[in-house]
Amino acid sequence: MSQSTEGGRGAATRAPRRGQKGRGQTPRGRGPRQSPWWALLFVGPVMVLFAVLFAYPFVRTVWLSFLQRGPFGGYKYIGLKNYRELISNSGDFLAALGHTVEYSLIALLGIPIAAVIATLLNTKGLRGKSVYRTLYYLPVVTLPAVVGMVWRLIYNGDYGILNQLLGIFGLSGRSWVSDPKTIIPAVAVVAIWAGLGTNIIILLAGLQSIPETLYEAATLDGAGRVKTFLHVTLPLLSPTLFLVTVMGVIGCLQVFDLFYVMMGGGFVQTNPAGKAATTIMTLFYQQGFGQNRFGYAATIGLALMVLILALTILQFRLQRRWVHYE
Repeated sequence: MSQSTEGGRGAATRAPRRGQKGRGQTPRGRGPRQSPWWALLFVGPVMVLFAVLFAYPFVRTVWLSFLQRGPFGGYKYIGLKNYRELISNSGDFLAALGHTVEYSLIALLGIPIAAVIATLLNTKGLRGKSVYRTLYYLPVVTLPAVVGMVWRLIYNGDYGILNQLLGIFGLSGRSWVSDPKTIIPAVAVVAIWAGLGTNIIILLAGLQSIPETLYEAATLDGAGRVKTFLHVTLPLLSPTLFLVTVMGVIGCLQVFDLFYVMMGGGFVQTNPAGKAATTIMTLFYQQGFGQNRFGYAATIGLALMVLILALTILQFRLQRRWVHYE
């Protein structure tokens, strides 16, 4: 009798009455965290910005590539004529692509330079690390137009500081931004200088995430600085290097502001080196805003987008061979 009574009491205690909620049970209905409207409240502004700043311009660009602007305004639908023109008259586009690749190969040398500087800044006991990082990052926060104007004065063939320094050593200077042979390397050097700060900060963060125990183990095994850098630092820094490389390639293919400012804005019309330094983005600018061919310029922009997408996919495929995430 006592056992059955206790069992009944336990069952009565565990089973709540009708209309009552048991302990630990969640109330019926959706709470604030379960409602989808809360998710839309946070995601909505981002989606609106994405639609206004990215989705609509992309759709508009695709639509413009099928149109032709009239001499007095208005647009006319011409189908695939802009694409056929880009393929048939591909000489200008291929020349611009060659100049862009040449610039990219020089400008991307800033990544190994930044890796070496970041490694030196990560040295234990180095004084003034914050000062060095600030000095390297100053060009990043400076407007590209200001950077281009300052370096245009430095490269000036008549009174530029660079030619005056070369004259001290008995070397003859030249008009660096007006010579077809030197315009692309000159602008690429400026891009390396201006982009070092970003790469150094990112690589320095990657270096500081490497455990110190691995360096201690390498030292106990008798590895020197070079072997430690090649077999410990580089493999563990490879994900960060991959990120910097992807960002660098995309940035190089989209370069425009430095060429525009350092060449005076006129490109072919006012600068003798304009034709030798026409990149894809400067060709896009010339066709769209120079010759009022917005449809053809949109086609060039879409071709550049496809090129960037293809190179990015290729980089992600190749990263399996040299990037180590463990």
